[in-house]
Amino acid sequence: MNADDRNLLGRGRVATRLPAQDLDRARRFYSEQLGLEPVDERPGGLLYRCGDTEFALFASSGASSGTFTQMGWQVDDVERVVAELRQRGVVFEEVDVPGIRTKDGIAEIEGNYPSKGARGERAAWFRDSEGNLLGIGEPVV
Repeated sequence: MNADDRNLLGRGRVATRLPAQDLDRARRFYSEQLGLEPVDERPGGLLYRCGDTEFALFASSGASSGTFTQMGWQVDDVERVVAELRQRGVVFEEVDVPGIRTKDGIAEIEGNYPSKGARGERAAWFRDSEGNLLGIGEPVV
C-alpha cells in the first residue's frame, strides 16, 4: 500500500454538520445575524459555503451539548467581525478558564500550529439559535 492509498480521507474535503431543532429559526439566524444564505437545500437540510468550505444545518430532534466549539471561521480582523456581528444582535460568550480569558468577548491565546506561521490567536465564541457553539479566530503573526 503506497502513501496515497493510506491518505484517502486526506484528499477529501471536510464539511461540518450542525443540528437544528428548528430549521426555519436557524435559517433566519444565519441570514439575519451572520449574513449567510444557503447555496442549496433539501428536505431537512440547508447547505452553506464560506470560501472553499461548506457546512450544513440539518433538522434534528437531538442537540449538541454546546460545551465545545463545533465550527469556526478564520478571519483577518476579529475585532471588526465581532463588532459587525454584535450590531446584528449576536451575543458573544465571556470565557474565564485556565489559559483562556475573554475581554469584551475576545481572547488572546498563546501558541498556534507551526504550519500557520502564527505565534498565537485572537478568538471569540457565540451560540447560534440552536445552541451550537461557534468560533471566530484571527492568527497573530
